[in-house]
Amino acid sequence: MYNLHLSAEQLEFRDTVRDFVTQEIKPVALKPERLEPFEHPLLTEILDKASQMGLRTMALSEDNGGTGADNLTSSIVTEELAVGDVDVAAVLAETSTLSHILFDRLVTPAQRGRLLPQFLADDRYHLAFAGREPSTDTRLGVNYHGAATQMPIATKAVRAENGDWIVNGTKDCVRNAPIAKLIAVQVTCDLDRSGRQDILLVPHDAPGLSVHEQDQFKLRCHGVGGALVFADCQVPAENLLSAEGGQAATLFREFVERGSPQEPALSLGIGRAAYEAALEYAQLRVQGGRRIIEHQAIGMKLAEIAISLEVARNAVWQAAYASDHPDAVADRSLPDLPLQLIAKVFTSGVVYRAAKDAAEVFGAMGVMRDMPLQKYVHDALVCLHSGDGNSDVKLRIAEALAGFRRA
Repeated sequence: MYNLHLSAEQLEFRDTVRDFVTQEIKPVALKPERLEPFEHPLLTEILDKASQMGLRTMALSEDNGGTGADNLTSSIVTEELAVGDVDVAAVLAETSTLSHILFDRLVTPAQRGRLLPQFLADDRYHLAFAGREPSTDTRLGVNYHGAATQMPIATKAVRAENGDWIVNGTKDCVRNAPIAKLIAVQVTCDLDRSGRQDILLVPHDAPGLSVHEQDQFKLRCHGVGGALVFADCQVPAENLLSAEGGQAATLFREFVERGSPQEPALSLGIGRAAYEAALEYAQLRVQGGRRIIEHQAIGMKLAEIAISLEVARNAVWQAAYASDHPDAVADRSLPDLPLQLIAKVFTSGVVYRAAKDAAEVFGAMGVMRDMPLQKYVHDALVCLHSGDGNSDVKLRIAEALAGFRRA
């Protein structure tokens, strides 16, 4: 089991980010004039400051210019950021995670030498992964114990006469799409005429690529996202990521199916923000001659929120520890179950109930559009249905329980 005594470095990360959220993010994110409209613009200046603190490259190894934070540390930081603004946390978590997958594990030395300096030098250089297609239904509700993940990728890449790649197709619900400067795109490639899946690294300014923001993205995921349309998009020949054996596509597919411990950490941050707001208000509001936290109904409600969030945090930390230490599963210290998916289902349900209960502490004020509680309830609801939703995640867990393994 993980050590409940966080290291000095982890504590420093947490406290530094917590101060940053208190001093920089919350004063901007919770302004009434920003809360009242239904659309909340991305806090790009806050993202810049967070990048300058090293949060954009947190998971990237120290050898490649990052911090080398493990999944547990990254989850702690993601929770703290989500307390301030969940969209900022989601953007940074996506870029940080992808930077580790790409630059530490998958790119060739030549690709790293060409792309990594650009990534490190630009605070607004974000990353995205485009795997989902509007024409392909991969939900397990219709593919339970089936080959959902083996359905053909409609986005195709073919060789041009000069050796470059010509890409045609559409991807939707791509997190970070409007702000990403490099996108890992899952394609069907004709490299060896086998029609196998590969990954192409597509620059945001590649000829033939257009990015369209999607209103429905905000109903499915946090952060910013959109659709990508490839119309004879030209990509340099050297940007093929999985030239040897197609292993990159397999790793990305496993990453999407397994999930990331930072996803439930996002939910946890939302729940904490709602709880802390309700706790502060309950200690200030006086009714019947005493603070409302001294009334049994309110005290009980806040106690239940605190209990549920602490249990959820343990689920998130255990999942993060397991992803950092696969040997703990190998020696049977931890069960061979998709703990990251379990943490997502449990935490998102707990946080949604916590956010609603926290809003009730405020009474009628809890639903006012210039108050943060209505935002927290909305954000928690998005977590409950993010991606293909918790029903799909539960079916993945059920497949693991049944011992079903996809090819």
